[in-house]
Amino acid sequence: MNSLLLEAKQKRKFVSPDLQIQSWEDVKPYFDQLVSFNIDSETAMKNFLAFRSELEAVLSEEMSWRYIKMTCDTTNDSLRESFNTFVTEIDPEISKYSNVLDKKCLENPYFQNLDGDYLIMKRALRQREALFREENVPLIAELQTMEQDYGNITSQMTIEYEGKTLTMQQASVYLKKTDRNVRETVYRLIQDRRLKDRIALNDSLSKMIALRHKVALNAGFENFRDYKFKSLCRFDYTKDDCFSFHSAIQKTIPPILSELNKVRKQKLQLSSLRPWDTEVDPDQLAPLKPFKNTDDFVAKTLECFTEIRPYYGQCLKKLSDNGYWDLESRVGKAPGGYNNPLYESNVPFIFMNAAGSLHDVETLVHEGGHAIHSIISADLSLVEFKDLPSEVAELASMSMELISMEHWHVFFPNENDLKRAKKSQLESVLSVLPWIAIVDKFQHWLYENPTHTADERENQWLRIVKEFESENGVDWSGLEQIRRCTWQKQLHIYEVPFYYIEYGFAQLGAIAMWKQYKEKTEVALDNYEAFMKLGYTKPIPEIYKAAGIEFSFSEEYVKSLADFVYAEIQKL
Repeated sequence: MNSLLLEAKQKRKFVSPDLQIQSWEDVKPYFDQLVSFNIDSETAMKNFLAFRSELEAVLSEEMSWRYIKMTCDTTNDSLRESFNTFVTEIDPEISKYSNVLDKKCLENPYFQNLDGDYLIMKRALRQREALFREENVPLIAELQTMEQDYGNITSQMTIEYEGKTLTMQQASVYLKKTDRNVRETVYRLIQDRRLKDRIALNDSLSKMIALRHKVALNAGFENFRDYKFKSLCRFDYTKDDCFSFHSAIQKTIPPILSELNKVRKQKLQLSSLRPWDTEVDPDQLAPLKPFKNTDDFVAKTLECFTEIRPYYGQCLKKLSDNGYWDLESRVGKAPGGYNNPLYESNVPFIFMNAAGSLHDVETLVHEGGHAIHSIISADLSLVEFKDLPSEVAELASMSMELISMEHWHVFFPNENDLKRAKKSQLESVLSVLPWIAIVDKFQHWLYENPTHTADERENQWLRIVKEFESENGVDWSGLEQIRRCTWQKQLHIYEVPFYYIEYGFAQLGAIAMWKQYKEKTEVALDNYEAFMKLGYTKPIPEIYKAAGIEFSFSEEYVKSLADFVYAEIQKL
């Protein structure tokens, strides 16, 4: 196991430990050395790859810290400028040299003879080299800058309620209140605030779609979707598999959600469910309070992870003790949550926006799963081996959401509260699957039709949403304008296009992992660690096999997992 020595970075053998990165000129000499590196044996090739990986780790961590600091305080112009400098002045030059180094590898017979863990890396390098176009380098840099606009806009969104200024995350807590008037009032305040930036967010996406389409055309593709599938190195499934996933979810999940909504309406004594009725406890109980404050949140999280396996608790404690997370929601902090691997330090950083709700628990155990994955795979020798595809990364995090649920008594010592929390989590597991399918299907349309107008975009969103509606769905009458742009709350559409279907695939895998955990706890945990140790040295189906589960999204498989979750909900 990794020693968890967060206090010191890996000792550098190639890059100077005193390197300070202010400009491209500071790092260029290292790339020049790699370009001229003589590779005349297998040993020389492995040394070359090790040196290159060390440089990549240093640069990746530099960029990560700039991003972390910027998202922790989006109001700080100097932090934003620091990040922008990297993505616009340094990263484009790195991209050019990386292409030269990729070619150097691919043209070398000693690289071609590498096998085992190197096979996945070799196919990725071939893909990168085939996609590289120098004319796209400045366009991609421009896109990276534009993609920050979403966080800059949404981080400033607040509402005023009862004399308080609330972030969107803090305001969302009120949607669980038992007073329906409070829920509706806050819901409308939230949506009215979002609508103020509707045009700005539409304009921002339109500009990015146009630029992304240009990148695709430059690389010889008909559309950005086809380019992005290659860019994401999706070797183990195709766009048609995504369409199969959409279809399987559409046929299997809405009928279950219809039954759950029917029960919710009956318990709430409502003739129809409105958007502000979906988060409140159906038995009209007060919102769950999993922790008192941040210190309590941290303590309970560490206890939860320790119960699963003591080592997991140690992993999270090291992050906590060394300041490798930022948990609280505040004005000026970017929305959402993430786990950012730091490849030189061999530890991750966890970012989230806690506001005192059950969702915070779900978020931290999710990001905690990512963190454990980062630490367990840290001993892999190359950054390429640790740079995970999302289908694998999200399997670790989403599995931890469900596995940890068996230990949520530390957050909810009252048995009834614990059942409520579990039921809420399981219902969200099912309800998120159609949302994932909708968002993914929407993105396919966006880039298959890159010249669409904002109005056409919103109309298409409504059409897709309605395809996945359940019989006892939410009543949106009078809220059509709000519904037309509900996609704007999904940051992936803006910041990481096409990175979302992975959550759907991983959610299915996570359900299978949880089922395995309930049946054979220690075997499941051993399998959990076995797949994490692989990093990305095997094809995705083989990694899922190491976890003891299938990489499948057939209608039959989806139905079997959905039925399992529904049966567990009924037990509660």
